[in-house]
Amino acid sequence: MRRGGGTRRPGGEGPAVQVGRAGWARLAVLALLACILVPLVAAGLRSVLWALAGIAGLALAAVGVWWALAHTGALRALGAALSVAAPVAVLALYASYGMLAPALLSLGLWLLALTAARTALAPGPVAAFPQADVEAPRTPWVLMNPRSGGGKVDRFDLVEKARAAGCRVVLLDAGRHQDVSELARRAVAEGADLLAVAGGDGTQALVAEVAAYHDLPFVVIPAGTRNHFALDLGLDRDDPAAALEALTHGVELRVDLGYAADRVFVNNASFGTYASIVTDPAYRDAKARTALRTLPGLLTGEDAPGLQAQADGTRLDGLQALLVSNNPYGRAVDAARPGRRERLDSGLLGVVCVRVGNTAQAARMVGGPRSGGLVRLSAGEVVVEADTGTLPVGIDGEHVVLPSPVVCRSAPGALRVRVPRHRPHAPRVTGGAADWPRVTRLALGRRPVPG
Repeated sequence: MRRGGGTRRPGGEGPAVQVGRAGWARLAVLALLACILVPLVAAGLRSVLWALAGIAGLALAAVGVWWALAHTGALRALGAALSVAAPVAVLALYASYGMLAPALLSLGLWLLALTAARTALAPGPVAAFPQADVEAPRTPWVLMNPRSGGGKVDRFDLVEKARAAGCRVVLLDAGRHQDVSELARRAVAEGADLLAVAGGDGTQALVAEVAAYHDLPFVVIPAGTRNHFALDLGLDRDDPAAALEALTHGVELRVDLGYAADRVFVNNASFGTYASIVTDPAYRDAKARTALRTLPGLLTGEDAPGLQAQADGTRLDGLQALLVSNNPYGRAVDAARPGRRERLDSGLLGVVCVRVGNTAQAARMVGGPRSGGLVRLSAGEVVVEADTGTLPVGIDGEHVVLPSPVVCRSAPGALRVRVPRHRPHAPRVTGGAADWPRVTRLALGRRPVPG
């Protein structure tokens, strides 16, 4: 399968682009210096003590969250109170000594510095996925789940609009179990030259696997509840019918698929705590109550999953939770694309692991990646195992049980996705993590060392 990548103009970047990068780099460095100088000007060397007070408040809040999740009874109530009281007390202390405004200004400058640094290091104003012009399909087929997203299929008249676009529409019957993969295979056998789904990400993944196997184009109609795959493709989740434009005025992208053993996922496969919670039959009707009831046993009790993983040679032990995603997710605090995938065609899996087993480890979480409690990396293959013969796995929100160990891998460029030519949220490459030595070299007018 071919892999896509952003295209660049031959001969490197022009002077205007280089000047623009240098400008963003200078803004990043200036904002970084300003975020340090603001508290120093406001409080002198005492600003170090104010910073330590803020860190202590975050650590206490993290401990409170841990107690609330991992324990029951009085300790859970104390943890819930502490998780709220600690940051409120720090903010009140800052306000009483006139440090709240400098602290907020410093935080804003830090976020500006990160955003400017990422922009300076971005590989250029190119689309995240290369796209190709295509002809309209002759016999498109679409599967629709009327129950998805609280009834979006009916609310947006998707059946009538799809038929008007020339689609053969098949509706899932809420009254009986139907094999989604078999329905898609039957459609291919009957001559369908494009497969589409109006439903949740779990249903999308099942039909996408059939489309990839037969090298047929696939259309995502975001009629589910969360529609994470549609979001990262840049589709309008508030107007599912707009995705039907891909049938008549569409372009084609090549994106990756993820595999957990022999199961395809378009978003992610989760192991450990979350995957164990969704096995509870009560979870579907009472998510929060079920999670709070089962979490203590899963985090610190006998039911705690003893997960281990190996990601391209990196060994990870003692994990409470593990998320393997089809391409890496951005950080939740990323100012540009919080918690979203910037690419779907890197050929890599994203790996996020949580390793918190006691109060001390929870407090150290405020140290970020260096604490060891949260591990993020990318890999081509991830092997997940436990001390049991099987592993519960949440694959695009659907619960399955797979034999241990589970091998997760990426299939680069496996899926041909048709999308509308004009998408309101089309992803663009915005750069990776802030590499301050490279940013500084750019700000000084020097050519940065390639990252």
